[in-house]
Amino acid sequence: MNLRLSLFFPIAVFCLSLWAYLSPELFSSAKVAIIPLLSLVMFFMGMTLTWQHFAKALKQPLVILLTVSIQFVFMPLFAYLLARSLQLSEAHTVGLVLVGCSAGGTASNVICYLANGNVALSILMTMVSTLCAIFAMPLLSYAYLSQTVAVSVVDMMRSILMMVLIPVLLGTSINSLFGRFFSKVQGVFPVLSSLAIALIIAIIVALNQQNFSQLSLTVVFAVILHNLFGLLVGYVIPKLLRYEEAICRTVSIEVGMQNSGLSVALALKYFSVASALPAAMFSIWHNISGAALASFWRARE
Repeated sequence: MNLRLSLFFPIAVFCLSLWAYLSPELFSSAKVAIIPLLSLVMFFMGMTLTWQHFAKALKQPLVILLTVSIQFVFMPLFAYLLARSLQLSEAHTVGLVLVGCSAGGTASNVICYLANGNVALSILMTMVSTLCAIFAMPLLSYAYLSQTVAVSVVDMMRSILMMVLIPVLLGTSINSLFGRFFSKVQGVFPVLSSLAIALIIAIIVALNQQNFSQLSLTVVFAVILHNLFGLLVGYVIPKLLRYEEAICRTVSIEVGMQNSGLSVALALKYFSVASALPAAMFSIWHNISGAALASFWRARE
């Protein structure tokens, strides 16, 4: 299932994005569905978790703390420095920084499997960083962006709480209490999550159709570098700390692959359509780079 999903997801993203670019009016009217779709992704993530996963997270505090620290220290910093050094517009700077301040993406769990990483640990890292993002994302966005744009920290926290925490906890509660009834359809939840994320990206492409035609290679370059820096630092730091190879790969993927869907939703709600563009591009690129990196690691074994 995971292998088929890894192939299905980039294809679904590409096909829906191309369709949205060619027929923007069909998807742009669905702008109001972005936040409900993201909440659905978070709910599906919760449906793959139980309260035992939270208990396991407490038993591996150091490596999870290391991952979350790398993620929320380096990724926002990389985004800000790249935006400044490449002189991105205000809207694109906002979008790139929002990606940097976000949690790990759910697609990282699939890529981790393909890379022969520690999948259980990857799921725990995604879960913990997602919960931390409720507070970290608004505060970091304020720290990096408040000098140029207004950042509503409290409102952003409230939005993330509604879009992320409540759906995840609801899904986890249902799976913990009634998981035996869903055991045969567990594999469906990642597929539904992938479809929802692909649809979110397509809506953003439709809303930014005119912006895409004027998109500079500088923004594309910034998105690619941001992702690659995250993958690199996520691998090197645990390697220097003498963690085993599987954990180094897991941390690398978790840091480099961000929850760009959340960045898209917040960009649209609090900033502008154009500011959501870097996150939409990141969604496409980080799955390509993640899959390529996983194939490289597997080829070396």
